Amino acid sequence: MTKVKNDLYDYGLKIYQAEDKFKFSLDSILLAEFVDLKNNTQRIVDFCTGNVPVPLILSTKTKAKIYGFEIQKSIYELAKLSIDDNKLNEQIEVINANLKDALDYIESESVDIVTCNPPYFKYNGKESLVNEDEEKAIARHEMTMNLEDLIVTSKNILKNKAPLYLVHRCDRLDEILQYLAKYNFAIKKMQFIYAGFHKDAIMVLIKATKNGKLGSLKVLPPLDILKYDSYKGIFEKSEKI
Repeated sequence: MTKVKNDLYDYGLKIYQAEDKFKFSLDSILLAEFVDLKNNTQRIVDFCTGNVPVPLILSTKTKAKIYGFEIQKSIYELAKLSIDDNKLNEQIEVINANLKDALDYIESESVDIVTCNPPYFKYNGKESLVNEDEEKAIARHEMTMNLEDLIVTSKNILKNKAPLYLVHRCDRLDEILQYLAKYNFAIKKMQFIYAGFHKDAIMVLIKATKNGKLGSLKVLPPLDILKYDSYKGIFEKSEKI
């Protein structure tokens, strides 16, 4: 595995990645920017954290303690390098574990915010996915967790009325809404993401609160990711490690 160190967009931070593996994406930046932070926010958990782009970005906006859960050992090691390099060890802690085991590390109903940029695709059980590249397959497909696992675990660790922030594909929105309703989350904010407004939406950002009241959903103006063209160039400025 060839390690590289990149600028984290324009946040003044560095992030370690594997040159030939699954890199963080614009999705993570949009998710981190979607989060509403308050002065009394003390504890944040980021599931499927990867090499911690969301915790790194959030660290520029809050003093809260941030925990990231990453199941893959090699990606977890990259996350630790990023935390060390940015001298954020006291604020960010990455945990090498499945999000389904979060209660082994985090007290129940103790978290102010949960964020997640999860695998987008259902796992069909085909070994070809794993044989092609197991790390990429786990990052993209629900091989170690699924939407229901995420929402149930989030409910277990979140304080009452605390929010879950999620970015996902629009073609799974109906399923997301069903699980949120099943576990008594109320959607408070949504934003649809486009790659040009002449095309269908490609992603959706969701804020849903645990045991929240229905009837106060806010749909933000649509966002065109083409304005983030400068993001595409960050991987061209890589420092091999």
